[in-house]
Amino acid sequence: MTNERVGRPRVARALSLRALIPNAITALALCSGLTGIRYAIGGEWDRAALAIVFAAVFDVLDGRVARMIKGTSRFGAELDSLSDMVAFGVAPALIIYLWSLQASPALGWLAALAHTVCCALRLARFNAQLDAEELPYKRAGFLTGIPAPAGAGIALIPLFTSLATQQWPALHPVQDVLRSPLFAGPMLMLSAFLMFASLPSWSWRVFRIPARYRVVALLAIMVIFVELLTATWVMLSVLALGYLIAIPFAWWRYAVVKARRARVTLH
Repeated sequence: MTNERVGRPRVARALSLRALIPNAITALALCSGLTGIRYAIGGEWDRAALAIVFAAVFDVLDGRVARMIKGTSRFGAELDSLSDMVAFGVAPALIIYLWSLQASPALGWLAALAHTVCCALRLARFNAQLDAEELPYKRAGFLTGIPAPAGAGIALIPLFTSLATQQWPALHPVQDVLRSPLFAGPMLMLSAFLMFASLPSWSWRVFRIPARYRVVALLAIMVIFVELLTATWVMLSVLALGYLIAIPFAWWRYAVVKARRARVTLH
């Protein structure tokens, strides 16, 4: 009996506080995504969109906090993927479907399914490659496909922009275009493609701010933060569109890095 106990792997019976804190933040991201669905069912589109934004903030924080307090764990990584699936895969697809695509239910539901499935495939691929170091994009400091929060942001561009134009009566006719399934549907399909495609995308590791530009960068961050508080939907629209426009530059930058590494290897 004693030998059997010695041979069995020990199972952790309690979660340390260091692991609990980032997991709690991940759970908040999951709750925010579900809350976004609840607001969308009630037709409260601004609150639904904000719930996804809060989920993205929590998603950024949980990983940073886990690394800062050395509370990373395999359990946390799995929980994070499940949270991302709900908050950035299911929730944005349902929000856009209820807001716009149900006017064309057949094609609209297909676009919603595409976004959700591609988000799931992206997260599954990420988990499968979690410990791999010999990945060409990862070695160069890039991600493979855009992250799930970025995919949700691109999917929500029509809603963000529609909410931003509400304060300008002259732009109210634009809202009909933004809410049309012919516009919202392709945006949802585009986000699905960018998450699933094996293409390089920006990673925080790529960015290095020279010392002489740090003050400018801090001022820019302050301006963005203030604008998010005072002109929330305009700034969210600008950030989401800016990220979308920057994606081709990530492909170009990766080609430059790859060519540079090839020259160094030859020499």
